[in-house]
Amino acid sequence: MSRTQVIVGLGSCGIAAGASKVYNKLSALKEAENLDFILKKTSCVGMCYKEPLVEVIDENGSFLYGEINEDKAVEIIQEHIINQNPIKDYVVKSEMFGTGEEDFFDSQVKIALRNCGVIEPEDINDYLQKDGYAALKKIASEGVSREQVIQIVKDSGLRGRGGGGFPTGMKWKFAYNYPSDEKYIICNADEGDPGAFMDRSLLEGDPHAVLEGMIIGAYAIGANHGIIYCRAEYPLAIKRLNIAIKQAHERGFLGKDVCGINGFDIDIYVKEGAGAFVCGEETALMASIEGHRGMPRKRPPFPAEAGLWRKPSNVNNVETFANIPWIIFHGAEEYSKYGTKNSGGTKVFALTGKINRGGLVEVPLGITINEIIFKLGGGIQKGKKFKAVQLGGPSGGCVPAYLGDTIIDYDSVRSTGAIMGSGGMVVMDETTCMVDMAKFFLDFTAKESCGKCTFCRIGTKRMLEILTRITEGEGKEGDIEKLEELSHQIIDNSLCGLGQTAPNPVLTTIRYFRDEYEAHIRDKKCPAKKCRPLLTYTIDAEKCTGCTVCAKKCPTEAITGERKMVHLINQDKCIKCGVCFSKCKFEAISLT
Repeated sequence: MSRTQVIVGLGSCGIAAGASKVYNKLSALKEAENLDFILKKTSCVGMCYKEPLVEVIDENGSFLYGEINEDKAVEIIQEHIINQNPIKDYVVKSEMFGTGEEDFFDSQVKIALRNCGVIEPEDINDYLQKDGYAALKKIASEGVSREQVIQIVKDSGLRGRGGGGFPTGMKWKFAYNYPSDEKYIICNADEGDPGAFMDRSLLEGDPHAVLEGMIIGAYAIGANHGIIYCRAEYPLAIKRLNIAIKQAHERGFLGKDVCGINGFDIDIYVKEGAGAFVCGEETALMASIEGHRGMPRKRPPFPAEAGLWRKPSNVNNVETFANIPWIIFHGAEEYSKYGTKNSGGTKVFALTGKINRGGLVEVPLGITINEIIFKLGGGIQKGKKFKAVQLGGPSGGCVPAYLGDTIIDYDSVRSTGAIMGSGGMVVMDETTCMVDMAKFFLDFTAKESCGKCTFCRIGTKRMLEILTRITEGEGKEGDIEKLEELSHQIIDNSLCGLGQTAPNPVLTTIRYFRDEYEAHIRDKKCPAKKCRPLLTYTIDAEKCTGCTVCAKKCPTEAITGERKMVHLINQDKCIKCGVCFSKCKFEAISLT
């Protein structure tokens, strides 16, 4: 067998960037020239800012190539495969020579993402070669009891990675304690924030790890039914999950007497959801599985006592389950070496926004915000200043730059007014208007409200109306106080986590950036120069060359002036569209 492997990243992010064309090109060249190398598929490596990615593994080591197109694929075949000469200019990770991208990987500890970008996700044999199902086999061969499994998970310090951060072992213990001949283990793969990109990548890249975690969870609580609730917008994840389920059945990891454990029967199937954000809340999720409208219900009773079909049920998210096999196989003590006293292990974050290196990173809890943004993320784009980061998805909070040394664990993040959520991390620079940002996130949560709770249904709309007025220059004294009052009413009177956290972006931006709200309301100015109705476009006489481009492009003929003469903007005619600003090549148009 050839020792050289060529592996193409075919997660959704890679496919969107053109990786399928690269794979097809490599396949065609291999066949046409009868080349002796193994061509394989994998999923997202996490380095999304360098997609498409192609890895070549040969006797000299591993070479990860980034931003590969069909032409570069031809070069890789000719130079690296045939001439055995790696192309340094395209390499983004290699032990042979430095690439400048090492910081993206150096601080990471991959447990949940341990196999993503490493194995071929549709081949169970690849998973088995990476200690796949070894944790389940360990339970079977060593006779580890249900109570012992739960204790291991409790001792590890693993907290739910879906947002609430409830201790996983304790949650399993509650479900275990309620006797029933029918119990359910449920995987929540329906979260609709930036962190859901992480869930999707895990399902696409290592579906068997999620299945194994669910099977172990089912054994621990005594469940005999498993359901993965996944949004239908993730077709590749669903495809690979169904392949993995079929393979697990064939190998005896699902079905009757799993792994030879007498009486332990478990089947798992995928339930496709309609993508409602509220169905990330466990009781709304279960209502949807039952065929009802996805709306939360009052608790108690909690799902551990009366969940799906009113039977004892346990719900964890994708990342939580992906950690379980590693914890059981390596032990609670090994896992708890990472993280902090109250937040054990690692956490996956989806980095996005005004950052140089966007993608997926997995870091030990206890790392600081600044370390993630400036070391792993490579800092802010175009040399701009770091202003804030929004943590926890659409209903997370905005943390200002001066709190960048805050460590990331559940309690520390909560103290800032943000939440861990499922791992969304949206980075903002000095050009971001924090009032507009709060409006953006609230617009999402207001639309996603199921409407059951009056305060959530109506209160978020009233808040959105106030924020819209403020960004359009119609803010009034007292608006800030109204926003704060409505926020607390919504938090106190909403039934589920959506309403209870929806005001977070507003409260944190008021808390840390109140001066921007006041500037919008009192001075009718947007300090970040983002809100168009509050901007004034003027022409700098010293920079204007009279090229007439701005006048020709202005849709309302608000700009006048002769060729090679200084132009003027009629403010009464200006509709603040910004076309002149974007078209001027001499930076002669300024915003105030």
